Amino acid sequence: MRADPDEQLLEITNEFATVRVRKVRTRNGERLEIASPRLGYWIRLDALALESLTWQPMDTFTRFLETPFGPTPFGPAAPPPDDGRPAPDR
Repeated sequence: MRADPDEQLLEITNEFATVRVRKVRTRNGERLEIASPRLGYWIRLDALALESLTWQPMDTFTRFLETPFGPTPFGPAAPPPDDGRPAPDR
């Protein structure tokens, strides 16, 4: 399997978190995949979902961190596979 040249991995880290971001192609179009390798959470967002993030006030993101430092255990997403295969669409 050849890697898609558009699927470059970007990792952003600070003292509290590490996220990996990459653009992926799915059968439903391009998505931005955001993964937290330490916690095993990930999500794929299409252009509309990403644009909707720009409509949010910063307070929305502050509320995401209130329980107590991240998401609750309700329905965590499966981590993306580490073997290079694309993760299933959600």
